[in-house]
Amino acid sequence: MHLLGRVGAIEDRIRRLVAARRAVDPQPDDPFRGLYLSDEMVDRLLAGVPGVPDWSDASARLAETEQGADMAEAAGHPLRLRRLAAAFGLAPIDVDLLVIALAADLDPRFERFFGYLNDDVGRRRPSVSVALDLCGVPLTSAADRARLISGPLVAGGLVIVEDEDRPLPGRAVRVPDRIVGHLLGDDTADRALDGVLREPSTVEWGDAGRVRHALAAGIRLIYLRESATGSGEAVAVRGIRAHGFGAVQLDLARLGAGHDAIALARLAVREARLRGFGLIASPVTGDTSAALVETLADSPQPTVFVGDATWEPDWFRELPAMADIEPTTTQERAQLWRRSLGPAADGLDVAEATGPFRLRPEQVQRAAATARTQAALSATGVVTAEHLAAGARAENASALDRLARRVSPRVGWDDLVLPPGPLDALHEIELRARHREQVLGDWGMRPGGGRGHGVVALFAGDSGTGKTMSAEVVAGGLGLDLYVVDLSTVVDKYIGETEKNLERIFRAAAGTNAVLLFDEADAVFGKRSDVKDSHDRYANVESAYLLQRMETFDGLAILATNLRANIDEAFTRRLDVIVDFPMPDAAQRTRLWDRSLGRHLRRADDIDLEFLGRSFELAGGGIRSAAVTAAYLAAADRGTVLMRHCVVAVHREYRKLGRLLVESEFGRFWPEVVGG
Repeated sequence: MHLLGRVGAIEDRIRRLVAARRAVDPQPDDPFRGLYLSDEMVDRLLAGVPGVPDWSDASARLAETEQGADMAEAAGHPLRLRRLAAAFGLAPIDVDLLVIALAADLDPRFERFFGYLNDDVGRRRPSVSVALDLCGVPLTSAADRARLISGPLVAGGLVIVEDEDRPLPGRAVRVPDRIVGHLLGDDTADRALDGVLREPSTVEWGDAGRVRHALAAGIRLIYLRESATGSGEAVAVRGIRAHGFGAVQLDLARLGAGHDAIALARLAVREARLRGFGLIASPVTGDTSAALVETLADSPQPTVFVGDATWEPDWFRELPAMADIEPTTTQERAQLWRRSLGPAADGLDVAEATGPFRLRPEQVQRAAATARTQAALSATGVVTAEHLAAGARAENASALDRLARRVSPRVGWDDLVLPPGPLDALHEIELRARHREQVLGDWGMRPGGGRGHGVVALFAGDSGTGKTMSAEVVAGGLGLDLYVVDLSTVVDKYIGETEKNLERIFRAAAGTNAVLLFDEADAVFGKRSDVKDSHDRYANVESAYLLQRMETFDGLAILATNLRANIDEAFTRRLDVIVDFPMPDAAQRTRLWDRSLGRHLRRADDIDLEFLGRSFELAGGGIRSAAVTAAYLAAADRGTVLMRHCVVAVHREYRKLGRLLVESEFGRFWPEVVGG
């Protein structure tokens, strides 16, 4: 084996160096050698500096080893030590220093050899002075000292020089376990990179020609700016592999920031160089630090950055080759779903079921795997549209959960009690959301101006008329989660902070397949006013920012307000659908009472739903609240809801709302109210 042969050649030098030391050692057999300095040893040290060993007559074994290595390479057997030397630009003396530093990791005898040569039994790795002695170079050679300060061994992370508080000659030199393992044939990455360095996805999508041509032209630094549904990673992987390299992917989001991130980035670069792979680093955002980019970019291996941000010129001394990655079409995504699902897609209208979801190709691949897993947990084991929706939702970023309240839809279209007009408008929202990628993306029906592929609707109506429930129904119909934005966490009295909070929400929502509901939207989407003081000027700037941000939004947003007249007209012009929620009439209130009391609660024969709907003018929210109160009263009274429970519940709801109690409204049930 080449490496062991090189270690054997170093052993020959060690034997000769030990013999030379023993020849002038006044106390070679002292059992406490290295623990103290005797007078004789001090006199020897004062006698002068020892000369540099000459290894010119000890090179026969090394030459024999290298000759065998030449024959092995000629026979087609790659040698890791030589490949590593080429990849990291090591000179012959660097290879010698590397082998000296790792000798004790391959043969425990070398620990004792180095303890003797260091004149310290507790220091069992070669010191810088011993390593340079074994290479036959003097400590006074600035170039050779620099090899263990800033040379390719140290810069590439192949050796570590420890004990920085000691003078350089006495510092210990060691080789990281990962390098020793690599030279012995182990390609397991450093454990410190667990969770941040992975094998990239193998999804077949995109035109890799630009990456392949750039690498063929000798360009080693590339930046791919990807769209919301495109995949720079997929294009990068295919381009790198077409050029004859393997690839590894570094997750910058998990890497974090700070000193630890830089250290891990260096390990990732070292790993790519060890394996002769290209490195893909993503996602690059506007918050990515220049130090991190510089660490990753300053590598001779092909490095491809992927992100959605604009490349900052001060990130690195060189500008990369840059390309925009096109979005996937609805047809391409449907094909990716079918390909990833395999036979499980038989009998499914995949295009219809997955139309609302905006996913990158690698996300489609993972979502399809999740759908198959979910199906395996069901009784039939058959993949359904619900499983596909669950797989897609599993790809949602968690950032939005920290900024808004997530609601998993539990109601459907049959639960809505609305007039035909608002109901048709709600169906239109679902239709727009389901086909927006085809209409706005594939067909380009909203061109220019940086306009997004979003759908924005306004729900206007009194409190309790069903705005939030309708948003939940729309989300459920699309197979999406509903996120309700708490405006108390958004509006800030300090100038500029409200916009920052909203921007965080919009950015998180853009990467999430969900419906975003702004409740009490007039608080932030209100009318602009005449400028009378600085507060008015700032309020108008805030509104202008929101106008621009809504136009570029790629998601599905619903603005809910009790006061439609307070919404700025500039916003309403940019809305796709406006839904007015009226107060329910008597027939609708009767149906709402029936729905609100549900099917599990036992009803007494005296329940008069028509009377409840006709007599009490309550919105749907008030009716649901009263029904819950009646259920509590029934639970305390033998578990059957009676008419008197409902009437008392209405009475209490009126008191909550501050409404006047009129005997004529309660009719024959007035004694129940008075008695309650």
